[in-house]
Amino acid sequence: MKIKKGDNITVITGKDKGKKGKVARVLVSENKVIVEGINMMKKHQRPRKSGEKGSMKDIEMPIDASNVKKND
Repeated sequence: MKIKKGDNITVITGKDKGKKGKVARVLVSENKVIVEGINMMKKHQRPRKSGEKGSMKDIEMPIDASNVKKND
């Protein structure tokens, strides 16, 4: 895989097409990358203690390496 952690990339297909970001993590065995601020999903956080409120967190999901291109 030619994309490494810290590279600046552009998304070329999908819902985030045209967005740019920095690679936070590379999953070589799955041929996927996690990019800061791209492919965000909501995760419901359940309350752990009584009296505590639940919340929703935004997390970055992996995107296939074939859907991004490295910026020069």
